[in-house]
Amino acid sequence: MPIIRFIKNWTLPIAMLAGALSYFIYTGIPALEPTKPYVARFIDILQPALIFAMLFITFCKVNPRELRPCRWHGWLLLIQAGCFALLAGLLKCFPHLPGQVLAEAAILCMICPTATAAAVVTGKLGGSAANLTTYTILINLVTALIVPIFVPLIHPHPDLTFGVSFSLILSKVFPLLFCPFLAALFVRYCLPGVHKLVVRCKDLAFYLWAVALAIAIGVTVKSIVHSEVSVLYQLGIAGISLVCCVVQFWAGKRIGTCYNDSISAGQALGQKNTVFAIWMGYTFMTPVTSVAGGFYSIWHNIYNSYQLYRKRNEENK
Repeated sequence: MPIIRFIKNWTLPIAMLAGALSYFIYTGIPALEPTKPYVARFIDILQPALIFAMLFITFCKVNPRELRPCRWHGWLLLIQAGCFALLAGLLKCFPHLPGQVLAEAAILCMICPTATAAAVVTGKLGGSAANLTTYTILINLVTALIVPIFVPLIHPHPDLTFGVSFSLILSKVFPLLFCPFLAALFVRYCLPGVHKLVVRCKDLAFYLWAVALAIAIGVTVKSIVHSEVSVLYQLGIAGISLVCCVVQFWAGKRIGTCYNDSISAGQALGQKNTVFAIWMGYTFMTPVTSVAGGFYSIWHNIYNSYQLYRKRNEENK
């Protein structure tokens, strides 16, 4: 049916539009006001559950023997950690720098780890899900180490020591990385029948991600709408996040091309865990900088939609 084909071809834009519209429709109905705490709690449970299921399916399709560092991993880690350290040092040397909020927004966009959903998109685009998964683990480790070292230079927090900050970050990102991975290993080696059944689910992870994306866009819209920063600053942060998105996708693809893995490297550097970026802005930096994560979510998903559109056209030729 044409409508089914249309939904399959434009899943990501439809999910983004549905997430944004759902937020405005829901908040625009006064009678639903008493349900907001329950809906918020439901989303807090549903979103991790969707990500867990999506990653579990993806990891079932990845051979654990293929999870090994490769050369482009080192270059991308150097770019993310180096830019983060450079910008943090700049703000330390010039604490009253005009537009400090914009610089902090750039810091968030640069150090933010790879999105947990990036392996799904990478697989759809024809890249290496194994290389992408390996980098996702590495960059989360690097982020957990480097953020507690440099962020106190910009925003000292007496209660947030290195150990506390390190534990906070690990507790935020690693359960949703390692638990699906361990579950996938268990099913692969202990329940081969179930593993074969999961592997046969060709596009299920992608559609689960589409639902998770709709929820994430709703959260993004909420963070932007409720932000206390002025419209002018919001436009500035939107511009900074767009520049960071373009530069990171471009750099990732250029480096990946040198190692015949441009798709995986581009997604590894360009597609971000923006929910984590929003949380990190609230926890470690000026809360208004968290808006950068919201805008980045819009930019990288628009680009992902374009890439999938182009890939589909190439396959139909």
